[in-house]
Amino acid sequence: MSRASPFVVSADWLQERLGKPGLSVVDGSWYLPSLGRDARAEYQAAHIPGAVFFDHDRVVEPDSDLPHTLPSPRLFAQFASSMGIDEKDEIIVYDGPGFLSAPRVWWMFRLMGAHKVFVLDGGFDRWKAEGRPVTDETTKIASCFFEVDCDPAGIVSFDEMKGIVAEGSAQIADARPAGRFSGADPEPRPGMRGGHMPGARNVPAASLSRRGSLLAVEELRAALEGAGLDLSKPVVTSCGSGVTAAVISLALASVGHEDNRLYDGSWSEWGGRADTPVVTGDD
Repeated sequence: MSRASPFVVSADWLQERLGKPGLSVVDGSWYLPSLGRDARAEYQAAHIPGAVFFDHDRVVEPDSDLPHTLPSPRLFAQFASSMGIDEKDEIIVYDGPGFLSAPRVWWMFRLMGAHKVFVLDGGFDRWKAEGRPVTDETTKIASCFFEVDCDPAGIVSFDEMKGIVAEGSAQIADARPAGRFSGADPEPRPGMRGGHMPGARNVPAASLSRRGSLLAVEELRAALEGAGLDLSKPVVTSCGSGVTAAVISLALASVGHEDNRLYDGSWSEWGGRADTPVVTGDD
């Protein structure tokens, strides 16, 4: 029998618990401009009752020149508290299609000390298609304090990434689509080189889910290993700006791989510089 990820909950599970104390529902939707979807506007038009909106472009380090830079623990605690989220809550995150940007929110909350964080299977698109409850009413937020307990070891800095690339001390899993990984397709951010870091393996985020559901654990393992990853060794995940890298992080955690970290600067940092080695093609 196929095993589901322990970090995913079903729509039935969530619907039965809506409104119960200790449950926080988070709309973590985010889209590239090319997709033509406005996450905040969609949230305001309809969301799961009680859900709060997690703005990926606002919950960032304000002094960073890079998109989606992880905020400091102190600042993240302020954002989480303003959303009425307690680190002891059961936190259920969703996005539109299912496993695009919600895993980034899942990863951030876990990194900052929350332990009961899950992603909604099927996302909001399926939730609506199944006729489940939605609302356009503003969610009333009760004041709380998110007590942060950040694990900085889960983040890879640029200087560390340079060493990893030079020494091959960890495997690099890149979540961007194959065309961007190879350099055949342009990057969505102007002026950025195409290609990938030397030694990186391509694990497109979209390859880890099917019709809005994360692959079963056995299929995840096969997909990760099929991309060339040795699951007995360390892995660093990366993508365009640190968002979809967390889809790989979720997949790795789902198969029991614990020695993985996320390169937060990702390709926006590496590919946006002139002094970093870049490889094109499939290798």
